[in-house]
Amino acid sequence: MDHRATDQVITTPRLVLREWKDSDNEPFALLNADPRVMEFMSKALSREESDVFIEKIKAHFAKHGFGLFAASLRHNLKLIGFIGLSVPTFKTDFTPCTEIGWRLAAEYWNKGLATEGARAVLRHAFTTLNLPEVVSFTVPANIGSRRVMEKIGLGHQQSEDFDHPNLPAGHPLRRHVLYRLRRSEWIAMQTQVGWISN
Repeated sequence: MDHRATDQVITTPRLVLREWKDSDNEPFALLNADPRVMEFMSKALSREESDVFIEKIKAHFAKHGFGLFAASLRHNLKLIGFIGLSVPTFKTDFTPCTEIGWRLAAEYWNKGLATEGARAVLRHAFTTLNLPEVVSFTVPANIGSRRVMEKIGLGHQQSEDFDHPNLPAGHPLRRHVLYRLRRSEWIAMQTQVGWISN
């Protein structure tokens, strides 16, 4: 598959995953305000909160050398969300860790874009960054994201599901499912017919 990476740019057949720029603020704020996109988050974001989020992403890149890439369409460079890696700041049984995550505008759902971008990010995580493991997590009802996790090879063990420590007891989104993929498992998958091309 056509995955090419430079220091902070990854290209796939349909996406460019890159660092953030000022013109991203407005379209990113629009998707962060969409209740469909934010259904499984604690709340939708205001424009100010969305802009602060971008600054936090930039600071994460500066601190760790990787982060949540701005995801744009390759044919017209339109921003459609983010796909990338982050280090969670909360403490629980499986932290410290590196999380793979994504958030795309609703009009770009169900097109395989999150899966395409996440596969490229996984390759970056395991071959460029040499991370030992990547995790992902969401609420049980977020079937769309869970399908992406499964398609890119992450596995779920129900015994590892957890209550998110940043949400209070009784919050409807507190319970989370945890998915994992170790670098050794990912390398083994590369020998499976069709893993790279499908």
